[in-house]
Amino acid sequence: MNITLNGESHTTTSGISVEGLLKSLEFDPTKVAVERNTAVVPKAQYAEEKLADGDRIEVVHFIGGGENAADPLVVADHTFNSRLLVGTGKYKDFEETKLAIEASGAEIVTVAVRRVNVSDPNAPMLTDYVDPKRYTYLPNTAGCFTAEDAVRTLRLAREAGGWDLVKLEVLSDPKYLWPNNPETLKAAELLIKDGFKVMVYTTDDPYLCKTFEDMGCVAVMPLAAPIGSGLGVRNPYTIKIIIDQATVPVLVDAGVGTASDAAIAMELGCDGVLMNTAIAGAKDPILMASAMRKAVESGREAFLAGRIEKKLYATASSPLDGTFF
Repeated sequence: MNITLNGESHTTTSGISVEGLLKSLEFDPTKVAVERNTAVVPKAQYAEEKLADGDRIEVVHFIGGGENAADPLVVADHTFNSRLLVGTGKYKDFEETKLAIEASGAEIVTVAVRRVNVSDPNAPMLTDYVDPKRYTYLPNTAGCFTAEDAVRTLRLAREAGGWDLVKLEVLSDPKYLWPNNPETLKAAELLIKDGFKVMVYTTDDPYLCKTFEDMGCVAVMPLAAPIGSGLGVRNPYTIKIIIDQATVPVLVDAGVGTASDAAIAMELGCDGVLMNTAIAGAKDPILMASAMRKAVESGREAFLAGRIEKKLYATASSPLDGTFF
């Protein structure tokens, strides 16, 4: 019989099960998720789920898309020592990805969900280098432009790895990668009803961020600047308003370019910073990962310490009492 497998025509045995298909392709069922005609197939049903002629099958996996135990980052019911979250895409290979993540000290890594390479079932996967038992995988919906696609992606991600803490982003156009907030709102509502703990990427709009929080998102992630732009925090005033009104973690997501950008975000009072291109696109990604780790830590310490008030006029550092001239 003929099926469509990851977008391409594929001939297989009539009445074959999902488990049988995966075995014929030499895939490890524990490392992939399967969707049949846009419905996720639970792993427990792989052996019983029989395929039919004309079925559309998607087989996917995850790709590469500062520490202070006394001051942890708490998101939903998860606790982390590091406030730096990093992506896993854009590195030259999985080995560099692994080394950069180690240098960053991050405990949360975002991962994209993509089709497996049917022609090479033995091709290396991210899980071979970045151990999901050591790091918290944060599946995201990078590349989704509709609520429907985002929800499908995260349902597959949950089936593949069992994670319910997810990052939601729905984009409006491929040039600016600006959030499509109406579609993001629709997707968030569906995902929350489906039991997901949603960390949501959005614009730096205080009203929208509060709306996402009120509907049940466990963290809001306003952009600092467009994804991959490296422009840094463009509007610290709205970010500060978002922080002041929030009762869930606020993490700057997108637009960070260098260590000072990360420090500024943390000095404003952000609970964390998520970045990918700023590290992966650097001339020395591993060294930049180390710099970002230190910047997030120092920015957090500066926020907790409380900066001096900004004033128009000078104030002497040394006391004037007792001067002899």
